[in-house]
This record gives sequence, structure tokens and C-alpha cells, in this order.
Amino acid sequence: MIASANAAQTQNMFLKYAVEKILRDRDIKKSCNSELKKACEVALEQINEEIREFEVESTTNDRVVPSKVKSIEADRYFLPFELACASKSTKIMVTALDCLQKLIAYGHLTGQIPDPAKPDRPLIDRIVQSICSCFVGPHTDDTVQLQIIKALLTLVSSNICHVHEASLLQAVRTCHGICLASRNPINQATAKATLTQMLVISFSRMECTNEESVPKENDIEAECQLALGDIVSEVCFKLETCMPSPSIGETSSVGTPEPDSSYPTPTESVHGSYEGTIVHSASELPGSYATIHFDNVEQKDCFFLFRALCRLSMKPVNPNADPKSHELRSKLLSLHLLLAVLQNAGPVFRNSEVFILAIKQYLCVALSKNGVSSVLEVFEVSLSIFLILLESFKTHLKMQIEVFFREILLNILETYSSSFEHKWLVMQTVSRIASGQCLSFSLEPNVECKVVFTRLKRLTMEVFNCSLRERMITEQISDAQSVVDIYINYDCHISSANLFERLINDLSKIAQGRHAMDIGAAPGQENAMRIKGLECLVCILRCMVQWSGDVYAVVAPQANLAAENGDDKNKCNLVKQDVTYQFEELKQQKEVLEQGIELFNRKPKQGLVFLQKHHLVGCSSADIAYFLHREDRLDRAAVGDYLGDGDNSCKEVMYSYVDQIDFSGKDFVSALRCFLEGFRLPGEAQKIDRLMEKFASRYCENNPNLGLFTSADTAYVLAYSIIMLTTDLHSPQVRNKMTKEQYIRMNRGINDSGDLPEQYLSDIYDEIAGNEIKMKQQSSKIMKAGTLASERHRRLLYNVEMEHMASTAKALMEAASHFQAPFTSATHAQHVTWTPCLAAFSVGLQDSNDFEISTLCLEGFRFAIRIACMFRMELERDAYVQALARFTLLTAGTTLTEMKTKNIDTLKTLITVAHTDGNYLDSSWLEILRCISQLEVAQLIGTGVRSKYLYSPSPRLPSESHHDLSSAEYVMKAGGVTIDQKRMPHLQESLGETSSQSVVVAVDRIFTGSVRLDGDAIVHFVKALCQVSMDELNNAHHPRMYSLQKLVEISYYNMSRIRLQWSRIWEILGDHFNNAGCSGDVEVAIFAVDSLRQLSTKFLERGELPNFRFQKDFLRPFEYIMKKNRSSTIRDMVVRCMSQMVSSQARNIKSGWKNIFSVFLMTASEQDESLVDLSFHTMTDIVTNFFDSQFTSVLDSFQEAIKCLAEYACNASFPDVSMEAIRLIRLCARYVVANSKLFGDHQWEDATMPESERVWLRGWFPILFELSCIISRCKLDVRTRHGLGLTVLFEIVKTYGEEFRDEWWKDLFQVIFRIFDMMKLPEQQNEKAEWMLTTCNHALYAIVDVFTQYYNTLSSVILTDFYSLLVWTVQQNYEQLARSAVNCLENFIISNCGEFTPEVRQRTVDLVIKLFHDTQPERLVLYWPLFYRHVKTSGFCLQLIGLEADGEKQTDISLLRAMQIQCIIQLELIQSLDAVLFYPATSRRDDEQNFADARGVRLEETEFHQQDQGLYCMLTARQLFDLSDSLLESFNWARRFNANQSQRNLLWKSGFAGASKPHLWRQETQSIACWLRIMFRMYSDVTKDDECLAETQKCLIRMGIEALSYFVTLKAEKHRDAWTPIVLLLFSRTLRLRDSQFKILFGAFYDIACEMIDFNVQPEVRTMLKKFFQRRQKLH
Repeated sequence: MIASANAAQTQNMFLKYAVEKILRDRDIKKSCNSELKKACEVALEQINEEIREFEVESTTNDRVVPSKVKSIEADRYFLPFELACASKSTKIMVTALDCLQKLIAYGHLTGQIPDPAKPDRPLIDRIVQSICSCFVGPHTDDTVQLQIIKALLTLVSSNICHVHEASLLQAVRTCHGICLASRNPINQATAKATLTQMLVISFSRMECTNEESVPKENDIEAECQLALGDIVSEVCFKLETCMPSPSIGETSSVGTPEPDSSYPTPTESVHGSYEGTIVHSASELPGSYATIHFDNVEQKDCFFLFRALCRLSMKPVNPNADPKSHELRSKLLSLHLLLAVLQNAGPVFRNSEVFILAIKQYLCVALSKNGVSSVLEVFEVSLSIFLILLESFKTHLKMQIEVFFREILLNILETYSSSFEHKWLVMQTVSRIASGQCLSFSLEPNVECKVVFTRLKRLTMEVFNCSLRERMITEQISDAQSVVDIYINYDCHISSANLFERLINDLSKIAQGRHAMDIGAAPGQENAMRIKGLECLVCILRCMVQWSGDVYAVVAPQANLAAENGDDKNKCNLVKQDVTYQFEELKQQKEVLEQGIELFNRKPKQGLVFLQKHHLVGCSSADIAYFLHREDRLDRAAVGDYLGDGDNSCKEVMYSYVDQIDFSGKDFVSALRCFLEGFRLPGEAQKIDRLMEKFASRYCENNPNLGLFTSADTAYVLAYSIIMLTTDLHSPQVRNKMTKEQYIRMNRGINDSGDLPEQYLSDIYDEIAGNEIKMKQQSSKIMKAGTLASERHRRLLYNVEMEHMASTAKALMEAASHFQAPFTSATHAQHVTWTPCLAAFSVGLQDSNDFEISTLCLEGFRFAIRIACMFRMELERDAYVQALARFTLLTAGTTLTEMKTKNIDTLKTLITVAHTDGNYLDSSWLEILRCISQLEVAQLIGTGVRSKYLYSPSPRLPSESHHDLSSAEYVMKAGGVTIDQKRMPHLQESLGETSSQSVVVAVDRIFTGSVRLDGDAIVHFVKALCQVSMDELNNAHHPRMYSLQKLVEISYYNMSRIRLQWSRIWEILGDHFNNAGCSGDVEVAIFAVDSLRQLSTKFLERGELPNFRFQKDFLRPFEYIMKKNRSSTIRDMVVRCMSQMVSSQARNIKSGWKNIFSVFLMTASEQDESLVDLSFHTMTDIVTNFFDSQFTSVLDSFQEAIKCLAEYACNASFPDVSMEAIRLIRLCARYVVANSKLFGDHQWEDATMPESERVWLRGWFPILFELSCIISRCKLDVRTRHGLGLTVLFEIVKTYGEEFRDEWWKDLFQVIFRIFDMMKLPEQQNEKAEWMLTTCNHALYAIVDVFTQYYNTLSSVILTDFYSLLVWTVQQNYEQLARSAVNCLENFIISNCGEFTPEVRQRTVDLVIKLFHDTQPERLVLYWPLFYRHVKTSGFCLQLIGLEADGEKQTDISLLRAMQIQCIIQLELIQSLDAVLFYPATSRRDDEQNFADARGVRLEETEFHQQDQGLYCMLTARQLFDLSDSLLESFNWARRFNANQSQRNLLWKSGFAGASKPHLWRQETQSIACWLRIMFRMYSDVTKDDECLAETQKCLIRMGIEALSYFVTLKAEKHRDAWTPIVLLLFSRTLRLRDSQFKILFGAFYDIACEMIDFNVQPEVRTMLKKFFQRRQKLH
């Protein structure tokens, strides 16, 4: 509050001090200043009164905190200052202006109140007018001028005082006048700087209108305003110290400038809302742009300023005017200010339609005039403005740029009358466009002023806080895009001129010295122009490179990451390709069109036929007429002749041509002008008559309500008369011109015998006299060189041509301002054909030894190669690179000659290309690397030193030895270079430069710099280097390893590349190392393997992340070499390399383990003991040590490791290694158990593998499978020895079976069952028998043990397969194996019957029944021994064959053995069935008990304790009946065989059973015994139902009677003794029955029992019969 009060008091006191200062001046007392004095006194009195009132109010106000002190409104006291400015006293004026400047700077004087004299305008306008009125011309005092400048700059830059429209223009006009009229150079420079700053501020405000950029604190604003004034003062001080004072003559030469009409006067200003519209006359804004809508008042201000400057620049100047004349200085100043505006243009200016229109309407027209000025400075600034337009506004000025290029720049280059200076500036302009150098010219008078001016701009930007800070500083225009845009928008545009082609042709002619040169040019100037032309060509190529910078950075990886962005990138590339093809097709179409236009201009009808043939012009008359209207490149005379032709087709076209013109609303003369501007009237009267007749008809048709002409005949005659009048008034051949009265008199009676209005005809005459009817302007024609005779003639001709160019360009610019042509921003540059550049550079490099020319040519080569590389122009790129390679004289197979400096420079350029464009060389790398390979030869020749990469791999030819050659000769032969002995010393001397430090370092940089190549480029580089290396290695006489060594080096350099890139690189490198490692030359192979080892070690040191497989790729060549190279030295080296890598880098190896195990796998089957021991020792170390600590790293290769160990185990030559390998496999099983979780968590290559299956498929299965393979392949001791082979397999299964899932067991047993696969068994019978009796027998028991251990898991998985396996083993003709199968079945059932489900029990019963059936020895009763009986019947010998089994003949021995095995197995099966039903030994104990009962001895009764342990209690009655039937069938069959004495005798004689007659007593008795036990058990089982008991009783009665009856009939004592236990069993079990059951059986057995009393039986039987009858007696 206190600070605010103090500020107000300061403001009041400053205002009072200002008025008092004026009043104290001595000149105030003069009579002429009486009004000023009075005004000052009144104002001072009022100010004092207000101050007193404020002080009283402040003191009477009773407050703790003082109230804010009010400030005096300075605007109300402006009158004294206004009168002071109008006074004649210089001191008073200076004082008033200084006070005003400070009042405005501190914000005391704002001017925002209405003007008391004119309330409709603000006071600020009156303030500006008062300040500007102080300047009255060149006689104005210098101090006053400086104060005016300071005050105006403060006003314009103030954010409180808003100066707009007329006031702003008046301020600018005043500064402009001071700059031109002041005699003081300091004031001139200050005014110029102030003008520039006013423009900067105005345009910056327009840019910042929508931003909050004005500071809110008045004190900050005041300080800034004061700072502006201080800077202006600093400008003055600097200029005073560095610029001389003008002389009197110079001062007097400057007249008083009249008010410039280019600046609107205050009365022209339109006040009010800035959103209003300003309507201009048609002459100011022709066409559709007559009405302009402004967005804000700032935009309106800038528009008027810009238009005023353009008008000032268009004022004509005498070509011979004094450089210090007012007109020329005004033009230059306006052009410089326009340049400053354009250089600092912001986005609003660049994109506003208002300013784009102003540029088209005013600036471009001004350029068309000033661009042909003979004043070099005007011409130079005009070119700078054009360059700015080309950079920032080309999208809006397509047609204007074409006009400026075509009509001014190129014409100046092509015309012979142009001066060297003008052509030189044009060449500089072209060079700047291409090179992107700074295109602006310095506006400051000297360096000191420039520094101050820069500070002024910076401070202004800080005041407005504008975002355009950087744009206000002079920028460098990088116009590389412009060159490409020229080609795309003009050369590829169907209706535009070929600007780029024409420019290139002109530059080519200039570079060759065939251009239109000034006749007075000195030889040095001509040579400089030629070099400049070559520089421009190079600059254009450089421009293309700069323009393509983004393409250069983005082209490749593409390729690469691929992978990287797939579909979107492909779609983008397709769109770009479509655009490219469109431009190419458009360019081709344009070339055809230009050819047709050229033909039309010579022969119109043929030209149209040609164009129609190529579908560029339609066949209808309307299409042809439209083409004639649209195409400006047609010759107007040819068009007129064609339209006036009497041919019917031409008439139709002419009618359509006229009908396509709309004359509605136009006056007659304007319509005639419009009609005739498109062609030149033909010379024949008939043609003119036809044209005028149609014109008159069309005009009357479009204007039926005109009411002036009675018919079309009147218009026809009037048109004729106007043409005649034009010829008469404007033809130089007509001396006596027609007067107006003569013309009116000539047209009397033409309106249907009436006259046209005299005033109407008079107006026509005046218009034609003032403005000739002309055709539309076309391009200027260039004067031929032969017409120039002297320098004076050249200047006169130049003025004429420049005037013609200016008028043509002005007309075309004005016409172009009505149209908006779409501008295409180039995105492709591969349309440009660089073949002429290749020819020019090649010829220049080949024919010239000039250093500058060769340098430019090499630079052109470099840029052209880069462009071809960037746009993938393979043919052009290869052509350029091959040309450069040829100029190095280092191509393979050529004769080396003395190398000149340009050849060395060419080599350096080629190396530079390799450095800079390596990413895009692709296949061209081959030429470069071949040169480098030959360069090494050249370097060795030059130095005479033999390379360490040259060696003698094999004995040389007998006729020549390298010891007989000099070092240089040897090297040349090694490099395949032709030797020229005579020139050898000179050759060595010239080649010495190739060994210079710069060349050697540059070549090394190619290889060391390979790390900067992108993914695709490094692949091409490596591919080319491999090809060169292969050429070196394949040299039949002197192989070299230079490139092979470089391959190793670049591999080291590029170690840090991503895996994706290295995979592609190694795909090529690996193949090359494969070939090198398999070379027949041991030294090459050793070098390759050793290099591989070094590289692999380096790669392994980097480690490998999970899920990557790159180690596997770069170690694969070791596998290839190991597989293909049979050299023991190389194979041993490969194994040692593997062992060394394992020893040193085991912790870093990941995917590479597969390659290591693969190499060891090949080694495992070797017969070389040292090789096997070395590899197995490493393998042992891996399994025992590394697996234990780093098992994760080997997971991916675990299968390969197991396979490798299995291969060692199968090597029969080294049994110790085999057994140790099996031990290691068993150890691996422990690792699987310990790391089972790792198998599930690991990311495998096969991502589809279920996580739950991974430990099985990747861990257990490989172990078990390889063990089964070992069992199949190894010798017996390895298969069966304890702890090895088969035992290890089942030991692992038993030990770790708990870890297995159900589905795993199925896979496991499929592997195990392979042991029994007949197809895999040995073919030899003895080996097969050994296999059956050992391996299969062992495996069978092991399977049962496993099954029993994991029954609950396996029963539902492999029971069926297991039962099938048992059936198969029983069916084999191997007794031991079959007996083992039956025993295994017995053990399996006894061990697991308690876990049997009803289904399993049924399947088990079915299996037993099937086995009974399959082992039934039915062939015993069918057997007939094989013998030969000679029957003499008709001379034939009849051969009788006993028995055929399955259609195959069998010998007696094998057949008898098979039957014997079946009998044994049948018996084994009966015994096993009895054991599983009633538990083992139960039946034996039962028989013993029966005998004891018969003898009266009593044993311990254990039957009832054991009977529930068998399978019987778990089977159903039906199942028991089925088993009983099988037993009964076996019993009946055995009984029949025992009764067949003849068959038994036959078998006996055949040796079936040895020395005794064969019988089946045991099968007979044991089968019936088992049957009886089942039946009696069922008959006494209380749990059985009545039906079952009834059936059982029936069977017992039947078979009991049958058995006892059979026993009675037995005659052989031994046979009866065998049956005695059966009889005892029958009677003892009957005696144990319940009484009711006993009665029934007693009745059934009674008769046969009575018969047995008389039979000679054993005492035990008699005793049992006794008990039988006694029991019956007791029941009664």
C-alpha cells in the first residue's frame, strides 16, 4: 500500500516537473509561444490543485494504514505537450518529445481516452500525429529527429498505448522519412533500426495475440520501456563513434521527401471493430480476393504495413540513377524491411490467408520487377527475398515460384546479354538453394550496430514474452527440400515447366564451358563460372543428401527389427511405393505430352493426332477445345491457325472453343480481350472472319438482355473494327493514327442501318488507345549469341530483355495470384536420373589432373553414391562404386600402373564412402573389399615387406620357388597381379603412398567402424568379406588369409551387437568357417579352428540369457568340422577346443552344451583311445561337477548329454568307459529328482509342452530310453551285470517311481516292452536264445516287481499290456522264459489279488483260461514223425510229411521240443492256479492231512487259517466254474493221452520223453485235484446260493463217479499210486461235508465205493472207505 502511494506521488510529481520544464524554457516567452505558455500555466495550476486535494484527503483520512494516493490522469494535460511539439523552438520540441517519451514509457500517458477535439477517435492518434508533426523534412534538427524516433518506438512498443491502423502507419512513415531524408547518418541508421524493430514488434504482437504475453506490473513495463530508449541512445552513441559525418555536398543532395502515397493517410484508416471488413477496389485486389476478413486489429496493421512496403518496392527507378538517390534508397530500404519481415515470420504470418494473398498480389509482383533490375543490390536483395519465399511459402506459391525460376533466374543464365555479375548472383542463389547455406543478407550497417540491434531484438522479445524468441534471430535456411520439391512439383507436373531438368542442363553447360557467357568476361571469370557450375551440380547432390537425412537415418532397420513393426510398416511402405509409381507415371506422361506439344507447335493437326494416340487428349471437339484453353505451352500462332482453319473438324473445335468461354456480364471490349488472349489471330481474312463471326454469336448469346446490338451482325462488325483500331493505334508501321472522330464515323450504320451510341464508341476508342489488346503473356524468348556486337549493344539489349522479362513475369505473377495450385512436398527422390552426373564425374576424373576438378568430381561421386544408397537404387549405386573402384587401379586381375594423386584420392574417397554410407552399400561392399584386399598387395609391393597373412600351404611348382623371387614379386604373384619387371622400381615408388598412415588408418577404420553398421549392413559387409576371403583362400598357388583375419577382427569388434543381428552374421560366418575348417590345407583349417575357438571363448565370456540359442549357432561349425574333416589332427584340435572351453567357461555355457555334447557324441564311437579318453574325461567332469552345481544351464541339453553317455556305454572297444558311462547315467537320475521343479519352471524351446510333462519328457524319459537302447546294443555283461544295464534301468524305476505320473508309466513300459520286441532281437538263433533266457527273463521278473510295488498306479495303465506280454512270453518256445512268465503271473496275483477290482479279477480269469487253451499240447495226439518211405509207384518217389505247423515245415526236434514245453507249461499253469486260488502250499498240506487222516495221525489244522488268503474267496461262482472247466478240459485231455498207448509209443520212439514212455499223469492228477478242491470248497461254502450249490453238487456227483470209476480201471501200479491222493481227497472232503450233503454224495458214490472194496488199493484208501461207510451208518 505504501509503495503504491509512493509510486502515485512520483507519477504526479513527474507530470508536474514535465510541464514546469517546458514552462522554464527561455523560448516560452516569445509571442509565438503565448498559447503554449498559457496552456502550461493552466495545466500546472490544475495539477497543483489536484495534488493539494489528494494531500488533504490523505491527511484527513483517519486510518491506521494510509489509503492509496490517487494519481493524476496525464492524458487530460496533453495540450501543453501538443502545442510544444507544434512550436518552432527546437529546445521546446526536444523537451516535449523527451517528456512524452518518458510519460509513455512509465505508463503515465496512455492515450486511451477519447480525443476531446474529436471524440470519435482515441487520444493516442492525436499523440502520434503531434509527435510525427515535429518532422518537417531534411531540415529538421538532428536532436528532434532522434527524439521523434525514440518517442515513436516507445509508443509502438508500449503495451499500454495501443497504436493501430493509420496512427501506426503514420509512425512508420515518419521513421521512413527520417531514414531517407535525414542528413545525419546516425539518425539514418537509428531510424532504419527503429523501422525494423517496429515491424518486428507489430508482427510479433500479431503472432502473440492469443497469448498472455503482456507483463502485469507497471514498474516492470516502465523499466522495459526505458531500456528501449536507452538502447536507441546506445545505437546513436555507437554510430557516432564509428561513422563519419556527412559532407555538405551529401547533405544538400537530399531533398525533402514528399509524403509517400504508399502509406495510407489517417483519413484512409478505418476505425472501429477489427473484425470488420475493408473493401478495396478491383484494381487493388482483383478477382475473388476483393474482400478480406481480418481476425484482429493486429493482423490488419501488419497487412497494411506489408502492402505499403511492397508498393514502395515497386516504384520505378531509373537504371542509371544515383545510388544515393531518394528513389533507389527507398526501394532498397523497403526491400530490406520486407526481407526482415519474411525472415522473422511466425506461424500466423506463414499460414494466414491474408498474408499469403498479400504475398501473391503485391510481393511476387514486386519481385517480378526488382528481380530483373540492373542495380545489383536491388537484384541481390530480391534474390534473398525469393529464397525466403522458396523456403517458407513454397506450398502457397507454386505457380509464382515457377514464373520466377522460368522467366527470371533461368533466362538470366541462358541469355547472352546478361552480365557476369547477374549470372554470378544467380549461380550463388542456386548454390545456396542446394547447399542450404545462410540465404539472408546483413541489414545492419556495421558490426557494432549489429550487436546493439541484436540486444534490442532480445529485449523486445522479453517485453512481449513471445514464443517466437528463436524465430526473431536470423536463421540459416536449409533449403535442401526445395531442390527435390522443384523436381516433384514442376518436372513431374503435367502442365508445369521442367525447371529441374532445365536447371541441370544449364549447370551442365556452364560446367562444360558451353553456356551463354558475357562477351566481356575475363578468362578468370569464365573459368570461375565453370567451376561454379560444377560446384552447383555437387551442391545439388549434397542438397539431395541433406534432404534425405531422415531417410538416411530410417531406411535400414528397417530391415531389421523386423521385426520389429510388421504390418503397419509394410502398409506405409506400400503407400510410399504407390506414390512413387504415380510420380514416375506422371513424369513419363508429361514427357509424351511435351513431345506432342512440340509437334503441335509445328504441325497442329499431327500434334493432336499424336496426343490422342497416347490418350492425353480426347477425340471430341470439346476435349480438344478444353486442351487448347488449358495448355499454356502451345504456340498461340499455331492455335490461331488451327482454330481459323476451314476444315470441318477445325470448325467444330473452334465452335467448342468459343462456347467454353463465358462472356456473361462483360462489356464488349473485355469480352474481346478475353477471347483473343488465348491465341494469335491468323493472317488470312477468312480465318479471322470465321473467328469473329463465332465470337459475335457467342457474345450475343451470353448477353441477350444487353439491348445495345440489334443482331449478332452488329457485334461481328464492331469486333472487326476494334481489331482494326488496335492495329492502327499500336502498330509502329502506321504513321498516321486514326482519330476518335474517324473511328466513330467508320462505325456508323452498323447497327441494322442505325448507329451505336457515340459515347459508347468513344469509350471503346479511349480504352483501346490506353490499353492494347494483347495475348496472354508467354515465356520470354532468349536472344541468340550472334546478335551481340559490342558491350554497348549488349547493355542495350539487356535492358530491353530485362524489361520484357519484367513485363512477362509481372503479367504471369498477377495471373497466378488468382489461382491456388496444390504443392506437393517431396518424399521421394529416386525419380531423379543420375546417369549424366555419372558420365560427367567419370570423364572429369579420367581426363583431368586438376586437383580442384578431381576433388569436385570425387565429392560428386560421394554424394551420388549416398543418394543411390539411401533410395536403394541398386543399379546406380553399383555403377558409381564400380567406377570409383576402377579409378583406384586396384581391381583384381589388372596390371598395376603408377598411381597418381587422383588415384590415391579416389581410394580415399572409396574408403570414405565405406565409412559414411556403409549402412546402404549392400552388395557394393564386394567391390570395396576387393579393392582393400588388393590394397594390401599394393602396400606390400610398395614397402617390399611380405605379409604375415601370406604363406606357402603346399609345395610349389618344381619350376619356381618363392625363395627365388623378391618380396615384391612374390606378393604380386600371391595377389594375382601381373608383374611388369621394367617398371617395378617406379611402381614401388608410386605405391608407397598406399602405405601412408592416413590410408592404413582409414582402412582399419572400415573394420573397426563395422560396429556402427546396422543389422542389414553388417550382414552384407560380412557376406562380401567372406566372399573375398574365399577368393583369397582358393588361390591355387598362393592362398592368403588377410580377409580371414579381418573376419576374426570384425567379429571381435562386433561382439556387443544384439543376438538377432549376430544370428544373421553368424549364419554367413559359420558357413565360411565350415569351409575353411574343412580345407584340405591343414594350416588353413588349423587357423580357422583356432579362430573359432577364440571367437567362441569371447562369446562365451559374454554369457547368454535364458531362452536364447546363439551359443548353439556359433559353436555349430565345430560339429560340422568334426563331421566332415577326417584329419586326425583337426579332429583332435576340435575336441581339445571343446574341452578347453568347458574347463574355462563352463559357467557361461548355456545353449552351447548341445554342440559340445554333439561333438563328444561323434567322439564316443571312435576307436582312437586318446580321443575317447579325452572327451570322456571332460564328459565325466561335466556330469559329476557341473551338473551338480549348474544344472539349470544344462537343462536344454540334458537329452543330448544322456545320449552322449549312452554312446560311450555302447562303445565295445572300451568296456571300462562303458560301465562308467552307465554309472553316470544313474547319477543323472539323481539330478532329475533333485531338480524336478526346474524342469517345470524352465522355458523350453517347445512352448506347447505342458509344464507337468516337462520333467518326464526332458528328464526321465531320455534316461530310461537311452538305458533301453544300451540294453539292446550292449554286450551281455554290460546289460546284466549288477548295477549296470538292465538292473540300473529297473533300479531307477523302483527308486524314483513315486515321482511318475500315470501317463508317464505308459510311456515307460512302452520303452521297457521294447526289450521283448521280436523285430529288435538278434537275427542269429543262439544270440536270440541267449537274449530270451537272460535279458527277457530278468526283465520279466523286474516288471512284476515294479508292478507289484506300484500296483495302484499301474493297474489302470498297463495291466492289459502286461497280460499281453505274459501271453507272448508263454507262447515262445523257450521253457525257462515260459515257466518264468507263469511264475510271474502267480507271484503277481498272489501279491496283488487283494487289490484286484472285479474287472481285474475277470480279466485275470480270462487270462488264465487263455493260457490253458494256448498251452494245451494238442499236437501230441497228432504228431507223426518225419520219415521217407520209398514207394515204387510208376517210377515216382513219394515223400510223406508228418505234420505242418502254420504252413511251415518243422523238424522233429524243434516240434518235439515245442510240445514238451507246452506240457511243462500246462502243468506249471495248473499248479500256479491251485496256488493262487488256495495260497501256495495249501494243497500240499491238504494232501498231507488226507494221508494223515487215513493213517490215523492228526496234523495241525491250518487249512482254515489259510483258505481266506487265496484268490478263491474273491471270485464269483461263475468265474470259479470257468476256471474249473479249464481244469476239467486239461484233465480230460491228459486222460485221453494217457489212454492212447500207440501215440505214446510213437512219441517214445521219437525221443519225446527220453528213456521212458511219455505220460501226462501229473497233469491228469493235479488238474482233477485242483478241480475237486474248487468244487468241494464251493459245495461247502455257505455264502453260495442254492443254484450254485445245486450245480456244484451235480458236477461233484458226475466227476466223482467218473474219477473213482477211472481209478478202478487203472492197471499200472504207478499210475494208481499217482491217483491215490485224488481218491483220498475225494473221500476226505466228502466226509467233511454237512450231513445232508454227505447223504447225497454217499448215495451217489455208494456203488463205486463197494466195488473199490474188492479192488487192490492202498491201505490209506481202505481206511478212508471204512470211514466213509461208518459215517453213513452213524447217520441212521
